[in-house]
Amino acid sequence: MKTLERLFAEKLLKIKAIKLQPANPFTWASGWKSPFYCDNRKTLSYPSLRNFVKIEITRLILERFGQVDAIAGVATGAIPQGALVADALNLPFVYIRSAPKDHGLENLIEGELRPGMKVVVVEDLVSTGGSSLKAVEAIRRDGCEVIGMIAAFTYGFDVAIKAFKDAKVPLITLTNYDAVIEAALRTEYIDEPDVAVLEEWRKDPSHWEPEK
Repeated sequence: MKTLERLFAEKLLKIKAIKLQPANPFTWASGWKSPFYCDNRKTLSYPSLRNFVKIEITRLILERFGQVDAIAGVATGAIPQGALVADALNLPFVYIRSAPKDHGLENLIEGELRPGMKVVVVEDLVSTGGSSLKAVEAIRRDGCEVIGMIAAFTYGFDVAIKAFKDAKVPLITLTNYDAVIEAALRTEYIDEPDVAVLEEWRKDPSHWEPEK
């Protein structure tokens, strides 16, 4: 029987949500250059896969956490998944902006949380963990307890693992970088030379530059 990590990795590859561009790398919000990009927001366009993500996140919340009072989605990628999961669990939903609005109520958190609520944060992807944990800080400032975070994908970087540990936030993911690379190689989505490039990048992603 396939693990969830392997199954979801294969589903991401099937819809071509994994992009590989060694010669023309992507630039992340952190400023890092990367030959690899996971666009798991594409799952929203496939009803059966969108439902799969909703069901699996919902199942993990029920299995791994006790009382949950609210679901929070990290803007913008995890707003739809978070709302779907909150609806499945019949729980309140809020989403966390990356920065407060510059007009109106200037909210950072959209929706309503009450002090003392136990909140699970839904995220679409974790790279360095910086933006994800900023959302956690915002919720904690509102007087609520973040009992965990569930993301669709993580790169599994040491810097993120340490950041989540220091912040005391349990992180659960549907799949991860290693599972995707394994599935991509097995299905010939990528070739052996691609793996060499990805391994070089993975050693020191903050300083990696493409070969000229």
